[in-house]
Amino acid sequence: HVFHAPISSCSQKLRIFLNLKRIEWVSHPIDGAKKENIGAYYLGINPRGLVPAIVYDGAVHIESNDIIQYLDRRFPEPPLIPSAYADEVAVLLEHEDALHLDLRTLSYRFMFAQRPPRSAKDLESYTTAGSGTVRGKKDTEIGTQIAFHKMFAEQGISDSAARQSASKFREAFDVLDQVLAGSPYIKGDSLSVLDIAWTVYVNRLNLCGYPLARLHPNLGAWSASLIQRPEFARELTLPAPALAELVERQRGWADTGRSLESVCGLL
Repeated sequence: HVFHAPISSCSQKLRIFLNLKRIEWVSHPIDGAKKENIGAYYLGINPRGLVPAIVYDGAVHIESNDIIQYLDRRFPEPPLIPSAYADEVAVLLEHEDALHLDLRTLSYRFMFAQRPPRSAKDLESYTTAGSGTVRGKKDTEIGTQIAFHKMFAEQGISDSAARQSASKFREAFDVLDQVLAGSPYIKGDSLSVLDIAWTVYVNRLNLCGYPLARLHPNLGAWSASLIQRPEFARELTLPAPALAELVERQRGWADTGRSLESVCGLL
């Protein structure tokens, strides 16, 4: 049983993994626009209110990278975490996960600009409706989520915050671009969960208007190739009307100097 949201980057990552593994699963969509993720029902499943979460053999698992590593052990074929690199992959996934709030920062500024902020009532519900604990311990992650949404409600995403997040991605993408100059995948000749995780991030940044092809041509070519694969395409391709609306909005931002390239100094 998979609890997920269509546009959630972590949900996309898990669904691509499940597609590649050919694992059968029952879909439970969680509608963030209707605030289902911070309602009592879902907070009873995942007290962090984040997607995805899974229920497997009666046990709940949260956090996409933990879920993926767990499922790769339970369903070893085809292997997406090579045994020779298992420890290294875990560390590299932590590095990817550390950029999640930066991805959200750029997404809220340049892709979800029309999304209304969470109200004080929403945040109060988020704070009190769940258990506030994960694995029997007080969960500090909730505080991080509330702090982000309070900041977004009070001041939006500032230029300086966007520039800081874009700078982190440029540094990470520079490293990946060099790796992919001499390798078809991030860890050599075989597709791994690292390729899944970073393709999701690259795709999102590309939709936000990040100049991927110009700054990181190897990364751009690698991403374009993977996104054409059906296991990736059906999770990452926006519906035509939504894509057309996004393109038109970004064209307007470019004309007024408010694009990601302009704001983050990537021209």
